[in-house]
Amino acid sequence: MINHLTKHHAICLVLVNVVLFSCTSKTKEKIDEIQNPLVQKSILQYQAPQFDLIKDEDFVPAFKEGLKIHDSEIDAITNNTEAPTFENTVLALELSGEVLDRATNVFYNLTGSSTNPTLQAIEKEYAPIFSSHSDNIYLNSKIYNRIKALDLSTLKGEDLKLVDYYLKRFEMAGASLSSEDKEKMMEINKKLSVLKTEFNSRLLKARKEAALVVDTVEELDGLSSDDIERAKLKAEEAGLEGKYVLGLSNTTQQPLLAVLKNRETRRKLFEASFTRAEKNNAADTRQVVEEIALLRMQKAQLMGKKNYAEWKLQNQMAKTPDRALNLLSELGKASVAQAKKEAANIQSIIDAQNGGFKLEPWDWSFYAEQVKKAKYDLDQKELEPYFELNSVLENGVFYAAERMYGITFKKRTDLPVYNPDVITYEVFDKDGSSLALYYLDFYTRDTKKGGAWMNSFVNQSHYLKQKPVIVNVFNYIKPTEGNPSLISFDNVTTMFHEFGHTLHGLFANQQYVSLSGTSVPRDYVEFPSQINEHAALEPDVLKNYAIHYETKEAIPQALIDKLMKAEMFNKGYDVTELLAASVIDMMWHTVENEADFKSVLEFEKEALAKNGLLVSEVPSRYHTPYFAHVWGSGYSAGYYAYTWSKTLDYNTYDWIKANGGMNRENGERFRKHILSVGNSVDLNKAFTDFVGHDMEVDAYINNVGF
Repeated sequence: MINHLTKHHAICLVLVNVVLFSCTSKTKEKIDEIQNPLVQKSILQYQAPQFDLIKDEDFVPAFKEGLKIHDSEIDAITNNTEAPTFENTVLALELSGEVLDRATNVFYNLTGSSTNPTLQAIEKEYAPIFSSHSDNIYLNSKIYNRIKALDLSTLKGEDLKLVDYYLKRFEMAGASLSSEDKEKMMEINKKLSVLKTEFNSRLLKARKEAALVVDTVEELDGLSSDDIERAKLKAEEAGLEGKYVLGLSNTTQQPLLAVLKNRETRRKLFEASFTRAEKNNAADTRQVVEEIALLRMQKAQLMGKKNYAEWKLQNQMAKTPDRALNLLSELGKASVAQAKKEAANIQSIIDAQNGGFKLEPWDWSFYAEQVKKAKYDLDQKELEPYFELNSVLENGVFYAAERMYGITFKKRTDLPVYNPDVITYEVFDKDGSSLALYYLDFYTRDTKKGGAWMNSFVNQSHYLKQKPVIVNVFNYIKPTEGNPSLISFDNVTTMFHEFGHTLHGLFANQQYVSLSGTSVPRDYVEFPSQINEHAALEPDVLKNYAIHYETKEAIPQALIDKLMKAEMFNKGYDVTELLAASVIDMMWHTVENEADFKSVLEFEKEALAKNGLLVSEVPSRYHTPYFAHVWGSGYSAGYYAYTWSKTLDYNTYDWIKANGGMNRENGERFRKHILSVGNSVDLNKAFTDFVGHDMEVDAYINNVGF
């Protein structure tokens, strides 16, 4: 996952047409007077955040100063009496708001990865303020009309693309609406910003409060001694001496369900996960969800669209909700049929053991592991000793990147970080030149939202002479003191995936931030990261990082063969739970009449049934009340993007396999056509230039073995 926090800008000091702005020496002096590490440019390499100086109380003054400066910059563009040019309108807009972006980039990374009550209060206070500020820019008809008046025949390349980017952004925001409708739009946006913040706050609380409390160690049969010790420590931290606490991950299914032998404990853990945000308490998100869905529909209809998804997808690869839903439907029929076969195999195992019960969602992972062991002679516990976190990172993720792209990494201990667990590397290009700074935040904590993602503290821009400063955030379980950090192969894949986003940011090669790196449509942005997942199973790469943490021996070929064969296992389940989440998202956002909204649980059930994805044994990867991608992040009407991007991925991977594999030559070609172009070219053309044809759904079906 990638988080797009704000549009990143730079301050007017680098403006070509200085006549436009009053951002002169007086403003510069004003900034210098404010001894605030968020207001002033960082003196660290590549403007990396000065986390050793940044304090919670710095954010509000930085926001106020940033808003004030940005307002003056926007006023200067609006009231400019000169004829509109690219420089005095579009470029001026692109270069505005540096202070505000610097502060918000740091702020929103912290509220996602290391929040606290102070930051949460600031976030709640400023959500409507930032919403109004954005509306004041993108509902500004004077600036919109200046952009429309430009002579496009005089522009080319990124300049022309940047004009198109801003035109679409103003049009989607509602710059052409009447004054009355603009007021309505601003009110809707303000309410949505407050509700989004409220949803995230409630969900963080729900995740913490719904952790399962277990009374006896016997109920934890199947867990490793490290897992049990961790649960004990978590209980002690909560003041529950003598008990055990199992924390929740962001998804419906929980990793520990694969090993817990006690069926009642499995049931309790699953239900704690599934019902975490629907307990009629202060952490219940359902009313917030219903309000958000209604407001989004109203917003779209104010813009003349039938529903929110139709409005949201107009600048995406899919273009329309129907195209997205058609892809989900075509794959759904095959995945459900496969999932039912898998369920039958699991039920046969249960029956053979005289279980005497029907397969339920909390049983799937536990017995699927047994089916996998029986079919492939592969046990997850046999694998994990080979996947030590630091080896996966340095000998796997970094090694694969060096093989494919020639980049190298040097650990840095001199750069300040926002949490003691965060580590930092400098990245060097194939010619030895310094390319970027890269931060990693591996371990889960109660102050971090669930999932894994990539953010940029600083975005690449040739115009601004900026190099990338990137962070990957994960939610791996921190080992107890003295123990290695062993992760599952699923988590290995997650690390390669998120680093794929990082590669997209590292290799950005654009003039302007708004077109740089990962600033691409949602249903394209996951494509590069999914391609990088394949590197995890490249034989040479796998043997290099899969080193037994005790014996220091490489993973044996026999185990590699089992792992490769088992990769096709459980695909019906995996794809069905993903498609179910995508359909839930799309159904909420294709409602056209208020009367068609129902209570959250009823709506979700009917949406899944209507699309053939209501499979009792296979719950959606995310349940509506804790679907953070959709209600608290930027994936509203966009969760299908993972499937769309995956289809692009499989088409591309088929080409790579047919043309020599994941080698240096193909890596350089992928960098040239995909990773380095950002949003500066026609992305459909970039894709077809690489594979030689349009996207084909059969590539997906064949690669997952349907």
